[in-house]
Amino acid sequence: MDERKDTAVEALLEHLIEHGPGDIATVFGRAFELAMQIERERFLRAGPYERTAERLGYANGYKPKRIDTPAGTVTVEVPKTAGHDGAPFYPQSLERGRRSVRAVMLAVAEMYIKGVSTREVEAVMREFGIESLSSSQVSRAAKLLDDELEAWRNRPLGEIRYLILDARLTRRCTTAGSSATPPVLPAIGIGPGERRRVLGVSVALSEAEVHWRAFLQSLQARGPCGVDHVVSDGSP
Repeated sequence: MDERKDTAVEALLEHLIEHGPGDIATVFGRAFELAMQIERERFLRAGPYERTAERLGYANGYKPKRIDTPAGTVTVEVPKTAGHDGAPFYPQSLERGRRSVRAVMLAVAEMYIKGVSTREVEAVMREFGIESLSSSQVSRAAKLLDDELEAWRNRPLGEIRYLILDARLTRRCTTAGSSATPPVLPAIGIGPGERRRVLGVSVALSEAEVHWRAFLQSLQARGPCGVDHVVSDGSP
C-alpha cells in the first residue's frame, strides 16, 4: 500500500479514536471509498498520474451516491473512469454492499405490505442507522419482493405424489367498479418426503372450469412428475 493509502487509513483510525463506534458509519463510508479507489486503479492498471504501457484509461472524477449499509445510511464518492474500451467500470465492492442490505429492504417491504405505518417503519429503521425512507427506496424494496415472488411462482416443481386442489373465498373487494368475492385457487403438493408445500396460487374471477384449466396448465408447464392421486372438492 502506497503512502497516500497509508495516510487515508491513518485518518480513518484517528477518526475512530476520536469519535468511537458512535460514528462508525462515517468510518465505514471512507473505508468504502478507499476500497473503490483501489478497485479503479486495478481496473485501469495504473495509479494516479502513473503512465504505463498497460494502462487502459484514466480516472474521471467521482459521483456522490447515498447508500444504505449495515452501518447506516452513508454518502460515498463513487470513482468513475473514461478513455477505455469494453464494459464501464463499476466497483464490485459497491455491488456487494448493495446485496448485503437485501434482507433489510425485504423486511421494509414486508412491514409496508402488512400495514405497518410509514412512521413506525422509519422508527424501526432508524434504530439500525437507516435514515428516513424515500418513496423510491420503498419502491425498490417492493420490487425485491416482486422478484422473490416471481422466482417462487416459476420454480420447477419436481416429483409430487399427491395434488390437493380446493378453492378458498377471500374478502369482498371492488374491481373495475363492481364488488365481488374472488376465489383463490391454491395447489398443495405432497412429495416423496411426505411434506406439504404450496405449489402455486391463482386469484380468479370465479371457480369456473376455464380458470382452473389455466391454473393447472401453468402448473404443468413447471414440470411436475409422479402424481399418483389428485384430491379436490369437485371444482376443477
